[in-house]
Amino acid sequence: MLLAFDTSSAAVTVALATPGGEIVASSTTVDALRHGELLAPAIADALRTAGVTPRDLTRIAVGVGPGPFTGLRVGLVTARTMGEVLGIEVAGVCSLDVLARQSSLTLPVAVATDARRKEIYWALYDGPAADGSRRRLEGPAVDKPAEVAHVLSGLPVIGRGAVLYADALGVTVDDVTEYPSADVLATGVATGTLEVVAPEPLYLRRPDVTMSSGPKSVL
Repeated sequence: MLLAFDTSSAAVTVALATPGGEIVASSTTVDALRHGELLAPAIADALRTAGVTPRDLTRIAVGVGPGPFTGLRVGLVTARTMGEVLGIEVAGVCSLDVLARQSSLTLPVAVATDARRKEIYWALYDGPAADGSRRRLEGPAVDKPAEVAHVLSGLPVIGRGAVLYADALGVTVDDVTEYPSADVLATGVATGTLEVVAPEPLYLRRPDVTMSSGPKSVL
């Protein structure tokens, strides 16, 4: 069984899937302040719903961001700790890739999520291939919405950033998908239609922001 979860946004989303990508349990709770309280019970509930134990897991998939450090850290620490204890692979996936994969549009799309400080994380994607996968054309990057409005102009924009900064981005929000889905993350990793990376946090800073003395430790 494959366990997938993402805590890179305000949502805590968890899914359990078969090796072929069939979802057998899932949940999503939006609460930007309670990632640490919500993730472990959500995982336990998914396992209980599917009638399996942690020892039945063969792989873990986790969203690596970009996202605010506190929430992102909860997911990555949990994934890496479970992987170490259970002796199974932990696959990381860019959370913006998950959002792009969620779109049912047959056109190129942009993804914009909330980076706080009135900024967005964003990336551009090609139209879907026959298997539903999308190729990332640009990004991920972090900028003020007004500074990248010309880049996103004319594209459907997916994600919480499109809701918060629709005016600055010059987009019309119509039933937009706001948060990454663990269902899509699980299915994408199981079927090989999402690019897998190391389970390390994807941190982004604006070029004009002074860098700290060193990277933040996840563990």
